[in-house]
Amino acid sequence: MTVDVSVEAVRAIEAIVLVGQDPVPTSLLAELVELPATTVDAVCEQLARTYEEAGHGFTIAKVAGGWRFQTHADMAPYVERFILDGQRARLSGAALETLAIIAYKQPISRLQIASIRGVDPDAVMRTLHGRGYIAPIGRDDGPGQAVLWGTTDLFLEKLGIADIAALPPIASFVPDASIVEALEKTLRIDTTISDTAPEEAPSSNAEPEAVE
Repeated sequence: MTVDVSVEAVRAIEAIVLVGQDPVPTSLLAELVELPATTVDAVCEQLARTYEEAGHGFTIAKVAGGWRFQTHADMAPYVERFILDGQRARLSGAALETLAIIAYKQPISRLQIASIRGVDPDAVMRTLHGRGYIAPIGRDDGPGQAVLWGTTDLFLEKLGIADIAALPPIASFVPDASIVEALEKTLRIDTTISDTAPEEAPSSNAEPEAVE
């Protein structure tokens, strides 16, 4: 260890983080092992490097304002296979879409979410709130003082990130302008035929119109 602390203090930090159900704040670790918070952070960062160099399938990471043990990113396919095998209670596409809108646009009201999605989000928002991924974080200053929603620490924990700023830029999910233009050209209907041109009799092999 390059950090000048006792082996017992390092082992104590490992033990506390291991049994913590939620990420353990640096301040709490510092209080329990009687070390400065900056030293505790340095110890945890050194532990992360040590686990990485040793090739372990886990690491210690700072998530949602605290430290926790989590699996290495390379092991995600195996962990997902283990966790999701036989699991039925997954978020629907509508719920994931609503959660993404809240994550990137927070604080945001229900009506604003509805205007973006084009449908009433009440049902999926109840699901997301019930699972602890979103919560009311304030009220709008405008008429009616609508409730404003945002993501929770549990959301950060599930994604394995420290804060919302760590989300990938939304621009990375938007198609390039050239791709949009190509799609428009592909889908564009040819309207160059004159409206005054005489109608031609349908050929014998013409595709019949669909009848609803």
